[in-house]
Amino acid sequence: MSDPRLDPEMRAFNAMMEERAARLPPIRLALPFDEPRALTEALNLPLAEGGPRMAESGDRWLPVRGRRLLCRFHRPAAGPGPLPVLLYIHGGGWVWNSVDTHDRLMREYAAAAGCTVLGPDYALSPEAAFPQALEECAQVLRWVAARGGEWGLDPTRLVLGGDSAGANLALGAALLLRDAGALPPLRGLLLNYGVFDSRLDTPSYGEFATGYGLTRERMAFYWRCYAPRETDRVHPYAAPLRAELGGLPPTLLQIAELDVLASENHAMAERLRAAGVTVEARLAQGTVHGFLRALGHVRAAEEAVAAAGRWLAARFA
Repeated sequence: MSDPRLDPEMRAFNAMMEERAARLPPIRLALPFDEPRALTEALNLPLAEGGPRMAESGDRWLPVRGRRLLCRFHRPAAGPGPLPVLLYIHGGGWVWNSVDTHDRLMREYAAAAGCTVLGPDYALSPEAAFPQALEECAQVLRWVAARGGEWGLDPTRLVLGGDSAGANLALGAALLLRDAGALPPLRGLLLNYGVFDSRLDTPSYGEFATGYGLTRERMAFYWRCYAPRETDRVHPYAAPLRAELGGLPPTLLQIAELDVLASENHAMAERLRAAGVTVEARLAQGTVHGFLRALGHVRAAEEAVAAAGRWLAARFA
């Protein structure tokens, strides 16, 4: 990564991760996917260490679409009474990562915004193709809105968020429930460097196709796993940049500058504004896709969490 735009701390973090990855067998984009998932977890789990301690952390279970779905639960050190809640959906190309790899990020949001964070461990692709993960996340959102008080949550102060494929699922779930007339009164959407379209020919795909972490080849693989039927890749719930976006709550978009997904994130900000949605778009200069996993290493990640914490607190007020 010789790009002079690259943040020096981001460059050092990338070099550290490359050195760690070199100690492991190569992660191959091939099926079956159990071994690649295990290697990815081994690489990313150390990044979830440290960070703020919670008053309560643990796993809860919900009956969702015929199975028991695990949800990571983090309640910060706060006063008594129901807390607002951020339902946060982890990224990983729909194929890997988990509530474990994103544990620190969820705790950081809980501490920064003074809210409970709930993270669903949704079904991964290719075993569970579109729309299973989307429908699972939508059902968790509906449960929190209807019965979150049972877990000490305040369902009247609810924000939905996620990163990368998780941001895709968050926005897709909001659209699905909106169209069904069942969208809870969300206070906001927190969307971090999301996957918003299945096109692989945007300007940022051309500029950052290789050499910046997330590659065009990987995104093509992820799309084939998540939406093996080509017609599903243009469905507005899978590619929400193609959706009608009216009626959505205020949205914070956090965009990595040097990211194959940057173009569709900027386009999403424009499309949301054109649909009458209040949007704050924040560009993290010098960063690559997934920079929020670099908490404790890259100041830009910490600044992004702090900015999101302020935005969340304002939405919850």
